[in-house]
Amino acid sequence: MSSYIPVHFVNTYSTNVQLLLQEKGGKLAECVMIGTHVGDMASPVDQIGAVKAQRVTTRHADTPLINTPSARRWVQPSDWDWGDLIDKADKLRMLIDPQSAYTQNGVMALRRAQDDEILAAFYATAKVGQNGGDTEAFNTTTNSIGVTVGASGNTGLNVAKIRAARKKFMGWHVDFDSEQLYIAVTAEEHDDLLAETQIVNLDYTERPVLTDGKITRFLGFNFKHIEFGDAAFYEAAPSMVSGTINYCPAWVKSGVHLGLWNDLMVRVAERPDKRFSTQVYICGTYGATRLELKKVQRIECDTA
Repeated sequence: MSSYIPVHFVNTYSTNVQLLLQEKGGKLAECVMIGTHVGDMASPVDQIGAVKAQRVTTRHADTPLINTPSARRWVQPSDWDWGDLIDKADKLRMLIDPQSAYTQNGVMALRRAQDDEILAAFYATAKVGQNGGDTEAFNTTTNSIGVTVGASGNTGLNVAKIRAARKKFMGWHVDFDSEQLYIAVTAEEHDDLLAETQIVNLDYTERPVLTDGKITRFLGFNFKHIEFGDAAFYEAAPSMVSGTINYCPAWVKSGVHLGLWNDLMVRVAERPDKRFSTQVYICGTYGATRLELKKVQRIECDTA
């Protein structure tokens, strides 16, 4: 049972429950591919590699047999849950019933769990192969934009780094006309961009999309604000931050997969074993994986 309920007793004259500031969660699910699965492990996609046609130089020659490369990705689920009790005696002393607010709070926690799975998948070692027995590590050499790009020393997010990420993706044949591309930033990186002349100066032809001062799109990338370095909310935080360096992910939507085994289950019921207190219980089962190495990059940004 929550020990903080008494602060809402009648003598506080409170008529509303206010949720404290927190990440609302569910920010990244719309930015990746989603599938539903069952079992201990699932393969979200079988992949076919590129092939090259042969020029015909003679008549009536044998038909060429060109081996088509293929690969398979795997995703494993993790179980997440949350629960709390609302004591009947506490409810009698309150002007309001906190049940709906507790449910809302729990749902946000589970949505953050989805984001947590996706964050971890960006740079994690992916399971590949016929039965998931092989692995593919994230390549921090070829798939990283260095912390000094666009400056003489360590620097935060700037236009030069976004251009470098765009150049890599284009060089790897990512089609900017048909694909959706994203960069996740914290408040630090967003503020860095607001200090960039090319972002705020209207004389430039390539202008960012700003909504109430918030950058939502620039150079073909959609920007998602998420405080991924907050370890209080995200278990993946250690893989996203190293000292004063934030590792901002840049990715193609088709390059990351979120698997749903159980999207969200909410149960609100009395507990006879707890003197009929109301229990709010929420759970979900999720897993995520990087689908293709060349569709995820890591942009190193200094926060010092």
